[in-house]
Amino acid sequence: MKLSFPGMLFFLLGYILCFSDISSFNNHFVDAETLQNFTSFEMEEQLKVIDEHAAKIIKTTHGDTYECVDYDKQPAFDDQTMKNHLLHYKMHQISSRKNSRTRKINDKKFGFLWENGVGCPIGTIPIQRVTKDKLLRLNSYSNKSKPQGSWNFTYNQYNVDNEQHHFSVARTKRGEKKSYSGVSMAISVHDPEVRSPQFSSSRMHVQIGDDFIQVGWIVNPALYTDMQPRSFVYTKAGKNQCYNSLCPAGIILVRSDIPLGGIRGPPGVRGSTQIVYDTYGLLKDKANGNWWLEFGGIQIGFWPAKIFQQSLANSVEWGGEVYSASLPGPRMGNGYFPLLDPEDDAHVCNITLVDENFKIDKMVKNVETFSDNNHSYKVYEDLDSGLPVGHIIYFGGPGKM
Repeated sequence: MKLSFPGMLFFLLGYILCFSDISSFNNHFVDAETLQNFTSFEMEEQLKVIDEHAAKIIKTTHGDTYECVDYDKQPAFDDQTMKNHLLHYKMHQISSRKNSRTRKINDKKFGFLWENGVGCPIGTIPIQRVTKDKLLRLNSYSNKSKPQGSWNFTYNQYNVDNEQHHFSVARTKRGEKKSYSGVSMAISVHDPEVRSPQFSSSRMHVQIGDDFIQVGWIVNPALYTDMQPRSFVYTKAGKNQCYNSLCPAGIILVRSDIPLGGIRGPPGVRGSTQIVYDTYGLLKDKANGNWWLEFGGIQIGFWPAKIFQQSLANSVEWGGEVYSASLPGPRMGNGYFPLLDPEDDAHVCNITLVDENFKIDKMVKNVETFSDNNHSYKVYEDLDSGLPVGHIIYFGGPGKM
């Protein structure tokens, strides 16, 4: 079945952690004794710092609560190395984009996501409201249960040392020692079944030395206390790693109307001609080296170049990742093996790479497909789909529910 891709391109970036009651401390969650070092007093101090910077409290149309925090008071600026950071609001576009229409940072493009129709006041950015339980959950979440890539760059091997993670991805080839200054994609949105504390994500993974950035959507009931697909940003930079902007490695937001952590949807239904997409771009600023995140073609935030080990990316992958937490494997994508049809499958399309000289590659032929568990998850690519979306990567599977 051929698809002309009619209908909806539903743009919704989101993400921040939603923690609540603490469930089992098994499956790579630390026990309560380990958390004693993170005292109630320290939690209260963290909450106090966040709350005292809040200029206003607002809600999304889905009922999530956010605090409007002054731009220079967001968590990424708490790190000592960021105290005197030059604030780069606008990106210097690469050559092929210099004639594109300039968008204002606060044009309220995403105002429809908020009850008030606009988001936070100009000069502030939305940070999801944090509770003591949320901080406890954050500190109980071990490294083994956090997002990662399919290739271990520290040991130069497939990332099979952690048997709890499974991947079905297309990625740049290992043998080709190339560098990248940008990457983009459009990704279909679905709501696979998972069990807490598992997660199932569909994302773009950009490796920068031993550091990385991930963007996409995720179903993670351990963090969000629901089964909804939510957009996410995850960053690892040096010793810091976190979702969204909750640590010094986190993204620095520049928009007042982006609710990181917002619910995605409506999720795609197999066989439907109405496909919901998110579009993402990660682009390196030619002038200062900062990495910028675009969502729906709009710049929403950046990472300062100095937080990463190296300047350029050395690997990129697109597709699905699941964390099983020692339980039967969760579903990936839309929960089905691909049939090589956009109407039926979870997929990534409109993929591009930008090389070290800022030359854009829309064909992206230098990729390989990889699945570490073909019995549960599969991945295929279609280099010449005949559709206007070009190179398509199909992925997904039922897992072992």
